[in-house]
Amino acid sequence: MAFKIGKIEKYIYERLEDKGALMFMLVDPVDYKTPDIAIKTAKEAADGGADMILVGGSIGAQGELLDYVTKGIKDVVDSPVVLFPGNIATLTSHADAVYFMSLLNARGTYWITHAQMLSAPIVRQMKIEPLPVGYVVVAPGGTVGWVADVNLVPREKEKIAAALALAGEYLGNRFIITDVGSNPQMMGSGPVPPKMIRAVKDAISVPYIVAGGIKDVGTLKATISAGADIVQIGTAIEQSSKARRQAELFSRIVKEEGAKKLKKS
Repeated sequence: MAFKIGKIEKYIYERLEDKGALMFMLVDPVDYKTPDIAIKTAKEAADGGADMILVGGSIGAQGELLDYVTKGIKDVVDSPVVLFPGNIATLTSHADAVYFMSLLNARGTYWITHAQMLSAPIVRQMKIEPLPVGYVVVAPGGTVGWVADVNLVPREKEKIAAALALAGEYLGNRFIITDVGSNPQMMGSGPVPPKMIRAVKDAISVPYIVAGGIKDVGTLKATISAGADIVQIGTAIEQSSKARRQAELFSRIVKEEGAKKLKKS
């Protein structure tokens, strides 16, 4: 029996086929001064061209705060609103879908299968669409690296990242994401290296998401050119005084780079 693809997953596939590359905006409610500012920023990002709005990230993004922000965003944007969970409590029925992630290079089993087992019945009960995502954390790892006790992939070991990504695909994940954690520049590092992005892209056949540290046009171009199908942006838009203008700029670059990818294919 063929596996049924959900509405949001189909949306992503169709947009990728049409545009060549996509931009997702991550809104972590904990990082904003007020929930309403988080909602406003998400709307400006969507109006500026973000293909999807992600909500979550921090463990504190749960309960009333998560409900309020997710519903508020849903009320003002047309783009899908998808959860980026920090743990099993980052769930709300107001979302369209959730990154149902397995942290492939976690040292313990909790982040690989245990959290997923605990949350799966809730996801079904809430009727949230699960998006099977294999998650690989690259050094420096930031908060997620510490909280999840991750065996971080060294930045110069692209073959390890590629092997993890391929294993994730073989295990059934229909998306792969590599992430360096929050504020990698503050830790004396930077975004996922282009050489690693290229190696991962060459290894897998499912859509590839790259997150963390993409703060300027040059990095954005290099990330897509190296092989990213989807870029996940957070801080660059969150910290901009003109969020919509920043989103429009990034969206235009993603569209241009995506068109180049389509032309080569």
